[in-house]
Amino acid sequence: MHEPAPVTQAAPASARTVARRRRGFLRTYLTPKQAIPRQARLTLGIGSFIVILVLWTLGSGLIDNPLFLPNPAAVVAAWIGMVQHQHFLGDVGWSTFRIVAGFLIAAAMAVPLGLLMGSFEVVRAFFQPPINAIRYMPASAFIPLLILLQGLGEDEKLTVIWIGVFFQLVLMVMDIAHRVPAEMLSVAYTLGASRWTVFYKVFLPATFPEVVDALRITMGWAWTYLIVAELVAAERGIGSFILISERFLRADRIIAAILTIGLLGLITDAIFAGIHRWAFPYVEKVHA
Repeated sequence: MHEPAPVTQAAPASARTVARRRRGFLRTYLTPKQAIPRQARLTLGIGSFIVILVLWTLGSGLIDNPLFLPNPAAVVAAWIGMVQHQHFLGDVGWSTFRIVAGFLIAAAMAVPLGLLMGSFEVVRAFFQPPINAIRYMPASAFIPLLILLQGLGEDEKLTVIWIGVFFQLVLMVMDIAHRVPAEMLSVAYTLGASRWTVFYKVFLPATFPEVVDALRITMGWAWTYLIVAELVAAERGIGSFILISERFLRADRIIAAILTIGLLGLITDAIFAGIHRWAFPYVEKVHA
């Protein structure tokens, strides 16, 4: 009679290894607020764009009409032609100038006012009701009035951006300043700090990291308001280029211009993220 073969431990050991790997995967990737490896973030980010390109290519193939949905290769070719023959980089320059100028004017006014509103009840009680009301009014609704008051020049476009950014940013900064713990300021006063020292050394460092994040978010909104202003009345700019392309039924150029806005948005977003990491390395932040 043959002796029974010994029970192998390979299968159970292999099962335990698989179970450990599964638990490790769940802990690393599916735990709320758990950071994942940098390489994984990069892979997932690139993968999302690849998925979009694949879906776009499949969609253009199914529709099979470049008038409505050109494929990615046609859009890239259109973008190259726009740069070489349509002076598109000049339009990008005009739009970038309007964004930066209008946004800086709005930020220079909104950040100080928001800090005051978040710090002093008397300032908040005076300014918050009208700002709350105006922020619900779409910036595009002011364009006819602004054209009557300011004409079709650059002032009108910068004002549209200012309206779109200022009122939202004021309330965001106000909320940031209001959330600074009063205990933090009280400790500084207890240690003998003056009001100016508490404001400069405690209050501002506690608010600025989130203020930079608020600026980063509202910069994205500024692009949407700029395009609205340029679609209505502008000789140069990305919005004007999109409107002209629509008249000639050039969907490839329209998509190329829209993607250019997205690229410019990513660049400005990366700039704000870099400023945040450089100025506030001590702040724990969700990876962007």
